[in-house]
Amino acid sequence: GLLASLGLAEVMVMRQPVVAFFSTGDELQSLGRPLLEGAIYDSNRYTLHAMLERLDVQILDLGHVADDPEALEQTVLDIAGQADIILTTGGVSVGSADYVTTTLAKLGEITFWKIAMKPGKPLLFGRVQSAFFFGLPGNPVSVMATFILFVRCAILRLSGEEPPPQLRLRAHAAEPLISRGGRTDFQRGILQQGDDGRLVVRPTGMQGSHMLSSMSRANCFIVLPAALRQIAREQEVEVIPFNTIYWGLA
Repeated sequence: GLLASLGLAEVMVMRQPVVAFFSTGDELQSLGRPLLEGAIYDSNRYTLHAMLERLDVQILDLGHVADDPEALEQTVLDIAGQADIILTTGGVSVGSADYVTTTLAKLGEITFWKIAMKPGKPLLFGRVQSAFFFGLPGNPVSVMATFILFVRCAILRLSGEEPPPQLRLRAHAAEPLISRGGRTDFQRGILQQGDDGRLVVRPTGMQGSHMLSSMSRANCFIVLPAALRQIAREQEVEVIPFNTIYWGLA
């Protein structure tokens, strides 16, 4: 509307970033058939696609790649010249079949690997040719946390936007909270306004990084500093509401 009021019919804009992603892990199984013994359904692809759809990007879903160094290398090389950002899930820990980190080291460069946050410690970042590379952990909650807190900001910058500062509020804990300490802990919470007008937050239940339901029920992160191990009931904590992350409110 503002451009039209100035009589401008055409303007120069940034093009949409191209984001390619794929999941890794021989234990992953596609939907549509009974779950095999020792397998889990590949939920990360659907989670990533849903979060990417909220952003102004072109999405390239490359499906699932086996835990095979040659297959990983070929997939990354095939897409590196087409994508602005490559996202992978799984294969960034220290298991015998975790090849994503060594693949990035061989084909490109690693800027950092591992970060002091929970969930999401094994986060990997670097470049392959002209593409930025994010190796996200395999656990579903870790995928969402690292995408929201890191990948989303990178995509916005590539789109020509200035990521708005995260709105962080103070709320009272509705029940005691426990953290293992040593890393900033982003627990999943439900933020509400009490009858007295105060903001109150409670956890969504068990906080395992494999429990995607903990994110589906949440509307915020409860941010527990690395130095804290226990939060008493009624003690103030910092929260990051999800709606401000997605809608850019600050």
